[in-house]
Amino acid sequence: MQRLQAFKYELMPTGEQTRDMRRFAGSCRFVYNKALALQKQRYEQGEKKLGYAGLCKELTAWRKGTETPWLADAPTHPLQQTLKDLERAYTNFFAKRADFPRFKKKGQSDSFRYPDPKQIKLDQANSRIFLPKLGWLRYRNSRAVLGEMRNATVSVSAGKWFVSIQTQREVEAPVPQSASAVGIDVGVARFATFSDGSYLAPLNSFKRHEARLRRAQQTMSRKQKFSSNWQKAKARIQRIHARIGNARRDYLHKATTTISQNHAMVCIEDLQVRNMSRSAAGSAEKPGRNVRAKSGLNKAILDQGWFEFRRQLEYKLAWNGGWLVAVPPENTSRTCPACSSVSADNRLTQAGFACIECGFEENADVVGAINVLARGHRVAACGEPVQSGRSAKQEPAEVAAQLIA
Repeated sequence: MQRLQAFKYELMPTGEQTRDMRRFAGSCRFVYNKALALQKQRYEQGEKKLGYAGLCKELTAWRKGTETPWLADAPTHPLQQTLKDLERAYTNFFAKRADFPRFKKKGQSDSFRYPDPKQIKLDQANSRIFLPKLGWLRYRNSRAVLGEMRNATVSVSAGKWFVSIQTQREVEAPVPQSASAVGIDVGVARFATFSDGSYLAPLNSFKRHEARLRRAQQTMSRKQKFSSNWQKAKARIQRIHARIGNARRDYLHKATTTISQNHAMVCIEDLQVRNMSRSAAGSAEKPGRNVRAKSGLNKAILDQGWFEFRRQLEYKLAWNGGWLVAVPPENTSRTCPACSSVSADNRLTQAGFACIECGFEENADVVGAINVLARGHRVAACGEPVQSGRSAKQEPAEVAAQLIA
């Protein structure tokens, strides 16, 4: 089978290379915003949207024009890739997979991509990589790059530059090392509870650094905007956010790797995380209820990284020959696994489950995981519908009630 994999490394550029990368990222951002403004202007004038080929002609004119001659200093292919990104954003919007494309802001996800592997040279023995108009850059060689190189993306995060090398290689069809199946119930008090009774405690990466982040933000608010001290305070906040994100990703990668290596089939709930973490504030005409409690719940859900947990499980299980099954989440913690009785009275507390019909007692999260595993077997064997059938317009309060259930 064919495997696509990316290898990310921290770059160690010189001062001149750092300035060039900032300029290239700025040029790509400028081209994206200028092309988006052009498309919106054509729409307002009743003209057809330009395709990628038409935007490339405009890019050539911008590079040769007198208003933006500095675009010629940036490599051509990354600028063209920016136009491809805009075209993909429009495609996702028309397919209702994403919102309308928005203008990019300086300092937010600055990056540029080299799509042609023939222009990139990788010297792993000496821990360096050659990129057009940047020359040889040293990088922290933490592991070997496997496969044939396809492209390279340069990005910046918290003042540090990184290169992500995407590769492609043929691997043998994976065979699961284990024949076991497990159901997983994700939650706030317990990050992941397994059907065998074990569980993973939550990391709460953001919560651990919340007080420190608040102090740093208060310090920044007292600085003169765009002054040197303001820039230093902003960099301090960025480092805290980077630390939070790195800790969360490390925790999720270790957890999903262990699960994917020890189980052939993993069953999880088909949760709509975007709906579940939506604000309950409402509007002035129709104010929400329990807004403060729902806000805390939203923060806890996003701090756990449920969506990323599922995404990593999906591709890692595929790499190891396993199978991820998503099942409808309704009443998983209210259904008795012994007699199949469904009642809200079965779960009167967050952690306690006691069936009112047969008297079965167990931790509510464990009961949810057992029911998720049973539904996963039905999906695999009988083709039971996977989609939960919930409306995307569901009220946040109803979503919160389903989470507690």
